[in-house]
Amino acid sequence: MWIVSPLFDLSFIIAPGLLSALCVLLFSGWFHNHLAVSPLSWVALVLCVDVAHVYSTLFRTYFDKAEFEKRRTLYILAPLGAWLLGVVLYSQGALVFWRVAAYLAVFHFIRQQYGFMMIYTAREGRKSGVILEKISIYLATLYPILYWHTHPRNFSWFVEDDFLRLPWKELSQIAGALLCLSMFAFLCRELLRARRGEKVSLGKGLFLFSTALSWYVGIVLFNGDLAFTLTNVLAHGIPYIALVWVYQQKKVLDPLRRLKDRLLQPRSIVVYVLLLLVFAYLEEALWDAFVWREHVQLFGPFQRMLPRLHGSLLNFVVPLLTVPQLTHYILDGFIWKVRKPDPEFKELVESSTLSLNDAIISA
Repeated sequence: MWIVSPLFDLSFIIAPGLLSALCVLLFSGWFHNHLAVSPLSWVALVLCVDVAHVYSTLFRTYFDKAEFEKRRTLYILAPLGAWLLGVVLYSQGALVFWRVAAYLAVFHFIRQQYGFMMIYTAREGRKSGVILEKISIYLATLYPILYWHTHPRNFSWFVEDDFLRLPWKELSQIAGALLCLSMFAFLCRELLRARRGEKVSLGKGLFLFSTALSWYVGIVLFNGDLAFTLTNVLAHGIPYIALVWVYQQKKVLDPLRRLKDRLLQPRSIVVYVLLLLVFAYLEEALWDAFVWREHVQLFGPFQRMLPRLHGSLLNFVVPLLTVPQLTHYILDGFIWKVRKPDPEFKELVESSTLSLNDAIISA
């Protein structure tokens, strides 16, 4: 079973993680010699995918009139609460703020992989006997993170030392052994189900393998920022952008949906992606002007117009600039639930309501 269609899932949900990991493996010598993220790589991966995918949440929430009215209180309080929490944390020190942000990000990344795994399971029609799926997807992501905590890495999530250092290397070794056992058990069970003529989701198996491979290659096997960013960002950002696009296109194509509820939902995938890139560029321009001052070639006009901030002003501005990201983390815990989904999301999960061809035709 597939979430949308074999072509869509293979292209936009499974391939980003799988191909990025294979790319690193095939060109391992090059990645060993190019550990840092170059300015061009930063634009392609961080700005155009990682930051851009955060803003795709807007089309699922704030730009969807019916959805916004349904959860108005949540959508108003979430960014306000994210900013206030950020101000409190940053007042305790910049490292405190970035450390909490890093662990929230890790939790969000892990839960997204878990969420896709549960969508695949729901598409199979299984409501029980899914404990092995849960264990496997969590171990596929938690093992590399534990390895990161117990083995020094040449990269950080946000800033240097944002992860704690743990002295117990045995933790990652145990997690690695459990991951191998769970993957083997999962493979044996799926083969047994196929032999008995039961439904087996190829998409689910490939997604689990893609997740395990990309996280292992990017964090454990290679110790470079470029390999980590490539495998981490593509496997996370592209599937999310694609899922939001398909989900919202289903609404755009619904003839019963009022025109005013569809005005902010672009029919063209080109327009959709361009809007995400504009939002991402503007956010990074503000970061660069007010805080980092690292990319004068990209954000020179902003650096000339806006002052670099120092001191107590950063206590308010840095948390404000992270509001889109933190809000994205918070809202994802509500809008993609499989256990108690919205009726429209439930329809997408339980039936193939929109194929990739429908989306392309509508564009």
